[in-house]
Amino acid sequence: MEEWNFDAPPESSLGDREVLLEGNHLQGKRIALLITGSIAALKAPLIARSLRRQGADVVAFASSEALRYTTIDALEWSTTNPVITKLTAAAEHLSDENPFAVYLVAPATYNTINKIACGIADGVVTSSIASAIGRMERGKTTVMIAPTMHGSLHNSILTASLQKLHKIGVRIIPPLVAYGKNNLPSEAEIVTAVCRGVSSSPLKNSSILVTGGATPVPIDNVRRLTNRFTGTLGGKIAEELYYRGAKVKLIRGQGSYSPPNYLPQQTIDSYEEYKTTVIEELTQHQYQCAIFSAAVADYQSAQVFPGKIPSGGALQSINLIPTAKVIAEVRARFPQLYMVTFKYQENIDHDQLMAIANQRLQQGYQMVVANRGEEKGAQGEQIAYLVTSEQPPIKSIGKQGIAIAIADFLAQSSVIKQ
Repeated sequence: MEEWNFDAPPESSLGDREVLLEGNHLQGKRIALLITGSIAALKAPLIARSLRRQGADVVAFASSEALRYTTIDALEWSTTNPVITKLTAAAEHLSDENPFAVYLVAPATYNTINKIACGIADGVVTSSIASAIGRMERGKTTVMIAPTMHGSLHNSILTASLQKLHKIGVRIIPPLVAYGKNNLPSEAEIVTAVCRGVSSSPLKNSSILVTGGATPVPIDNVRRLTNRFTGTLGGKIAEELYYRGAKVKLIRGQGSYSPPNYLPQQTIDSYEEYKTTVIEELTQHQYQCAIFSAAVADYQSAQVFPGKIPSGGALQSINLIPTAKVIAEVRARFPQLYMVTFKYQENIDHDQLMAIANQRLQQGYQMVVANRGEEKGAQGEQIAYLVTSEQPPIKSIGKQGIAIAIADFLAQSSVIKQ
């Protein structure tokens, strides 16, 4: 840790209670955050701010037991709205005049879950959820709960209550199981679950395979040939699609970027494993679209030396031979699959890049995401062009921007057929 020089932080245009937006998946959505009496309630202000980072307007409903572990001031500061702690003549549990898109109980205790399942409405949280379930059954809102309790409380009564609520349409956010407890998941995982729960995207429930990262080839049992690509772009694409409710599977090579654990994913160690895994995945499961952002090895050693080549001496040569093109094999074996492929070049101009991309389209690929190493944004961001036969190239800046552009294009086109 570096020693602090006691300088004041630089000024920011962001107000004290404002949050930096990370996305718009909850833009225009009012969310009721209902907090019950668990020690995990101390995380409620962090959950509120994480929801707001996706554009949500959050109102906290707190039971008297919840306020043993968090405070009204903390909740009001983090939501920027008055906290509902009791029901008055305004009938706050009904929210008729300004309804909520989501009712999120986090944390949801043993006591509260069982009360909700039995239809008991004896407080600000249970009464609000009773009304919310009525709205949910009419298709007017989404109800979600995040169970949080010690393992000994996870008994047959709780299981029956969870199953009953799940059956009527309440969405159960799986807990983080650790040390004999059902713990509250991370704020990021809770927010992702909410985004998926309220998504109305055409991509919702569509099956999309995404690949990313490097695919090394061995020289001996220790050394490998690889490239500098981290897999960040593939991860960002998979995350964006997952936010929108798609059924995503990410196949990725190991790199410096690690996607969130809740994102369905499989890690591969080599080119051969990558090729086998992709073909097996497409054979065993029906995908509507596959996005191939992996930096696949173009060459491999003609001979993999046994053991470890001794160090200290001069290695005369390594004979490299071309690898089989994975996307070409996929195109041949799965002709109905919509394929998004990537093309990275250096030392060429924009027109040459577009010509190369169009050549690939002529080979039967539906989209090519093309970029040059020499072209970057004002902050050094990656710039890429989405090239299709349907419209002029779409310029996108930054990995997140590229991910959003791909998802937008797939949602707006006829690629995904429900």
